[in-house]
Amino acid sequence: MNISPADFASLLCSRLCHDLLSPVGALNNGLELLADEHDPDMRARCLELLADSARASANKLKFFRLAFGASGGLGDSIDTREARAALEGLFGDNHRVKLGWMVDAPSLPKPAVKVLLNLALIAGDALVRGGQLDIGAEPTANGIDIAVRADGLRIVLDAELRGALLGDAAMMTPRAAAACLVRELVEQGGGTLQVSPVDSPVLLFGASLVTG
Repeated sequence: MNISPADFASLLCSRLCHDLLSPVGALNNGLELLADEHDPDMRARCLELLADSARASANKLKFFRLAFGASGGLGDSIDTREARAALEGLFGDNHRVKLGWMVDAPSLPKPAVKVLLNLALIAGDALVRGGQLDIGAEPTANGIDIAVRADGLRIVLDAELRGALLGDAAMMTPRAAAACLVRELVEQGGGTLQVSPVDSPVLLFGASLVTG
């Protein structure tokens, strides 16, 4: 997939703005309600909603910093506990998605962590009615194997996301920013990427990255 750094930066910025608009907007609305509310019980409820929105915003920022940015220090690897905490923060509050973490390695190369997090983001978003999201990664003789499995009552992987994962340049949209990043990282790492068929009862992603 050929995409210029400027175009990809635009995709990421659009995706970040879209995802942060809801919790930040809720903060603004909550502050406006709080300014006009004098009933103690209602003020307490407003403060509770503000706290929820602030926590959601912070969790999204922490996740995006690790999944999209240069987080993790100056080294070549990232502590997998940090990646797990980012996913738990992203999906944990709404209790819609149950996480299964099957990563035993204490650390993984940065590209592998970014691929893992972004595949998990895509799979979690596809669980429109919630469900089980299982994430695994294992070092191999030549690199890292990553597997992400989503299982739920209704699974929807948009065509643009599937296309971007499979290397279709026409699918490079802000919504597909995570998929574009995964494809680029896998290609740069000389690896392979697999996506389960459209008619599969579960959603499966598999990625192999060469690190040796």
